[in-house]
Amino acid sequence: MIGRSPRKLLASLAFPESPRWRAGRLWFSEKRAHRVMSVDMNGASTCEVVVPGEPSGLGWSPEGDLLVVSMTDRRLLQVRGAGTEQVADLSALARGKCNDMVVDRTGRAYVGHFGYDLGAGAPPAPASLILVTPDGRLREVADQLAFPNGCVVTPDGATLIVAESAANRLTAFTILDDGSLVDRRLFAALGSTVPDGICLDAEGALWVADPLGCEVVRVRSGGEIVERVSTGARGAFACELGGADLRTLFICTYSEAESLRPGGAPTGSIDIVGVDVPGVASS
Repeated sequence: MIGRSPRKLLASLAFPESPRWRAGRLWFSEKRAHRVMSVDMNGASTCEVVVPGEPSGLGWSPEGDLLVVSMTDRRLLQVRGAGTEQVADLSALARGKCNDMVVDRTGRAYVGHFGYDLGAGAPPAPASLILVTPDGRLREVADQLAFPNGCVVTPDGATLIVAESAANRLTAFTILDDGSLVDRRLFAALGSTVPDGICLDAEGALWVADPLGCEVVRVRSGGEIVERVSTGARGAFACELGGADLRTLFICTYSEAESLRPGGAPTGSIDIVGVDVPGVASS
């Protein structure tokens, strides 16, 4: 089903990514501006913290501390006041830049990475998910992933689903008590859809942002696409459900080509559109 038309909530952003709904605001990483931002439903935005290493995945500890993936220096950071402190150095396990992340209700962070030096033109290589415990210990819990990107954990804490961008699929794992991932299985094969950021709704379906197809799609387990929302000429890089009733779909859009034109201004935006099925309240 196609027909919903998003509108802009916030524009002129330098590559927005990793949106998260919390405490009445959408939080997101503005990667090329090296900062984490938040915005309310009226479009009033605030810079929450500067991250020189390029922020990506966001999450919160059980105590309410903001956690941020720093991409280029491959670290997990915790925000303290106006600055950050290191939770873990991921460089021993991460190859290329670090990427998106999900934090479960116990404070364990699952962080992905590119798997190779994309910027230097290295050939594609498998990547992994790295588990970081609240005390900073880390280990690989899933390997042989094709560019792991957005991740979600189901409300019962039992299942993690990750978007494999380079394989056009969503992959699910069972989460053990110690945070290990087992029982790897296909959640959905996506055909030509390239999954980047994802979010979960109350019926167990996923909204999937496709930066190459310039759309977000709603996908059920097994791969049925039941709804599409176009983002026009700009790629859709991530999405999140939020708002007062969790029925607002926030979409991070961006056009690299437009932004790199001589004298061009940042073209990223946060777009919003209403949906029927609400998201899942954060724990």
